[in-house]
Amino acid sequence: MSPLSAASGRDLLLRKARFLLLLSVIAALFFVGDRVSSGFLTWRHAGVILRTASFVGVAAIGQTLVVLTGGIDLSVGALITMGNVFTCMFVNGQNGNTLHAVLLVFLIGAMAGCLSGFGVSVLHISPMVMTMATGTIVTGITLVASHGSPKGQASPLLRVLGVGSRLGLPVTVWLWLALSIVVVIVLRRTTFGRKIYCVGAGETAALFSGIDVNSVRIRCYAISGVTAMLVGVMMAGYTETAFLGIGTEYTLSSITAVVIGGTSMAGGRGSYTGTVLGAILLVLIESLLTVMNIQEAGKKIVGGLVILAIITLYYRAEKRG
Repeated sequence: MSPLSAASGRDLLLRKARFLLLLSVIAALFFVGDRVSSGFLTWRHAGVILRTASFVGVAAIGQTLVVLTGGIDLSVGALITMGNVFTCMFVNGQNGNTLHAVLLVFLIGAMAGCLSGFGVSVLHISPMVMTMATGTIVTGITLVASHGSPKGQASPLLRVLGVGSRLGLPVTVWLWLALSIVVVIVLRRTTFGRKIYCVGAGETAALFSGIDVNSVRIRCYAISGVTAMLVGVMMAGYTETAFLGIGTEYTLSSITAVVIGGTSMAGGRGSYTGTVLGAILLVLIESLLTVMNIQEAGKKIVGGLVILAIITLYYRAEKRG
């Protein structure tokens, strides 16, 4: 067996081990939750967890792509807030305004993502610095446009998206499932997906392979901008109105879901399937600690320790591999 084949085999085994570990932890948490509260392990509560996880998971779509290229997007939270505020402003409770408003919001998100991608790829600014700057600009624009007090509300159509259910599951979960399938196919079966992994594995090698590295990175950041805005749209339907700062926590949550899912922060390795499980695990931990009446400070500590334990197991498995 060649060294390359052996390395590929080890990577496959590690991915399977991470997948099984995440599934085991999720199953264990559901079991513990059922012991603590009799209503924890029910279809209804699972739907609530999946609905909440869908917000994190959709935000983490773009984050996963960006991280796979070796970058990071710290503007996600600001864009989610902008998407939430602008959607309610543009829609103003009218179904007739919904399509145009959502498309406009997506366009703004793509433009913000392109700005980050241009700064990172062409101007060679650190991804952390560039996306932080983009997030700050976006926050300022949101404050100016809303005058510090968001107006408007979601349309009935958006409320169906935010709080509606179909076939026993929230509509947001079905949307997340559909997008997840598309993302997995893109990463595994398309030229663009292979280019993302190549760019993350090594920019120089990607350039020598004829890959337009700048184009790949800019497109990934643009997708991240659009998916962040989509979460803002989903939240508009869920809350029925706009709130400043509603997306703040999702920057860290999206990154954490990506890392827990096994995607390397150095780029070139990982999958969105792992990110999906990471998003579910994050929300499940929060839900279990809430049921156990743990205070907010305690939730942060325990959640951080669980995440640290999982990442440590990943690291030890890689070292053994």
